Amino acid sequence: MIHPIILCGGSGTRLWPRSRAAAPKPFIPLVGDNTLFQATLARCQNREIFAAPMVVAGQSHLDHVIAQSASLPDIQIIVEPTAKNTAPAIALAACRLPADAIMLVCPSDHYIADQAAFVRAAQAASKLAGDDWLVGFGIEPDRPETGYGYILQGEEIAGGYRIDRYVEKPDQTRAEAFLEEGCYSWNGGIFAFRAGAFLRELALHRPDMANAVQQSVAQGTKDGPIFHPEPQQFGKIDGESVDYAVMENTRHAAMVPAKMGWSDIGNWQALRDARPSDERGNAIFGRGEMIDCTNVMVDSDGPRVSVVGLDDVMVVVDGDEILVVSASGAQKVGTLTGAKSG
Repeated sequence: MIHPIILCGGSGTRLWPRSRAAAPKPFIPLVGDNTLFQATLARCQNREIFAAPMVVAGQSHLDHVIAQSASLPDIQIIVEPTAKNTAPAIALAACRLPADAIMLVCPSDHYIADQAAFVRAAQAASKLAGDDWLVGFGIEPDRPETGYGYILQGEEIAGGYRIDRYVEKPDQTRAEAFLEEGCYSWNGGIFAFRAGAFLRELALHRPDMANAVQQSVAQGTKDGPIFHPEPQQFGKIDGESVDYAVMENTRHAAMVPAKMGWSDIGNWQALRDARPSDERGNAIFGRGEMIDCTNVMVDSDGPRVSVVGLDDVMVVVDGDEILVVSASGAQKVGTLTGAKSG
């Protein structure tokens, strides 16, 4: 069985004003009728393949998690005392599982169009994880994207490839070269490993973090399906991503290629591209009208929005907040005063 570990963190500031502190990105419907969190749970609902999901979330997200997973009576929830990034969050889940359990770590706020392809990749990754590989999903790129980290594919192994190295987000020239070379994949932030193997590698490369997590879990308390790690031990941790803490250091890093219509919905351009549009790339959600526009999205929860003669622009209206952003500026939305203040 594959144990889904759903990570709920972050506030989605680059999707302001729709994503707010009170209703962050994973818990609002952005693509279709369900939220991204609900869609993540649905991808792992086949109990012949997947065990009951385990969700790791902060206290501020707990009410959303409980409300949106009410149909899953077997769900388990770990409440992070403080946000410490993905490596400690995954370690909390690993400490709550048997050492031989295969973990499938999934962010709660990604979009995947092809669920069957996701399941196939998960099964391939779980087989490698059973042989003590630490496995990442390598998303097949379809454009020279500068907003994602990359994975360089190494030698072929049974069921996948070794990871030669992780590569930071490139500039446009390097991204174009990566696409041309064909041996680079996007780092999708989805991982599979055996719980014991992950904890062993964490103890090897980040012993202080591993010890603090284990102590926090050992001294934690359980309230029905909800587990609260001991906060003082957990507070000793220096937060770090799983990429930096483990995946870039281990000698057992592997990848499975995945072509599944993936997006991290990291900004308004990514959301526009994940949503249905007309033949000119335009889309209207709510009340709106366009004339002579290309690749324009209007998303309004009230006022009518009219756009004339623009290309590659998103217009978002949420209550009394209005955002107008170009595709090239989408990454900077999170730096706006309104986004930072919630």
